[in-house]
Order: sequence, then structure tokens, then C-alpha cells
Amino acid sequence: MSGTRDPRRMRSNDLTVGEMARRAGVAVSTLHYYEAEGLIQSWRTEANHRRYDRRELRRVAVIRIAQTLGIPLAQVREVLAQVPSGGAVRKADWQGVSEIWREEIDRRMELLARLRGQLDHCMGCGCLSLENCPLYNPQDRLGDNGAGPRRWLGEEEEREAPPDPLAP
Repeated sequence: MSGTRDPRRMRSNDLTVGEMARRAGVAVSTLHYYEAEGLIQSWRTEANHRRYDRRELRRVAVIRIAQTLGIPLAQVREVLAQVPSGGAVRKADWQGVSEIWREEIDRRMELLARLRGQLDHCMGCGCLSLENCPLYNPQDRLGDNGAGPRRWLGEEEEREAPPDPLAP
């Protein structure tokens, strides 16, 4: 969110929105979006021009890395709320972020490893091996557990299969 108008002159560690975008490797509109989402902060000159403290570059880098990892912006916002913005950030602040996301990355790696191991097998409706469906998921019994790839989500055969109406 933008700070109120600030009469101070541009300091050497302040960046215009264009400079910030170039340095961060994002579009100006992306910076505006991040700001509107409360992920980064700017201040305004007397002429109402946005200025960013150079330290906001690290926040943008963290946001981009998190997005690459598939971490939702809402979660990024929660984590970054624990890190001071526009001021001195301690190593311990970033270590806290690392610890939180390390757990999330480990969880995602486990899911990806499970998916990799099941690519050649049925993933439970939405499966990749239709000829095996009658063996692994007769009459779509995994559908009783909810939508999506039930086997991949680790919810394999939680309920008994319904009786086969075609059985003698």
C-alpha cells in the first residue's frame, strides 16, 4: 500500500517505479498489483510520483520465488507481514520466512514425488490409464470421496466399494 505523500527528496536508495520494475524484472503493473495486495510499499513525492525503497527489491524477489514455487499470494502476504518493510531487515527475519516455506516446499516435493511415481498408473479418476480403471476404481468408488485425483491425494479407498448392480 502506498504511504502518504512524503515531502522528502529522493534519496540514493530510492527507486522510481520504472527503475524498480527494471531491477526486479517485473512489469510496472505487477508492482502496482503487489502494492495493492499489501505485499510491498511505496511512498509518494510532492508530485505524487511513486518511490520505492531499494530494500523492497528483496521483497519482490521473495514474492517471485514464492510464486514460482506455487505458493499462493495470500500465504506470501501472511509470511511477509512478519518481515519489516522499508526498514532494516535482520537475517533472522528472512530465516523465519525460510523455515515456514521450507516445510511447504518439503510438502510439495512429497506430493510431486508421489505424482512422479504414479504417472504410469491410475491416479484415481482423472486417471491416465483407462484400461486399468475397472481394476483400481470399479464403478468410480473413489468419486464417493470427493472430486479430483483421490489416489494422488492419498485418499485411496477410504470407503467400501458399493455393491456391483450387475453382479449375480
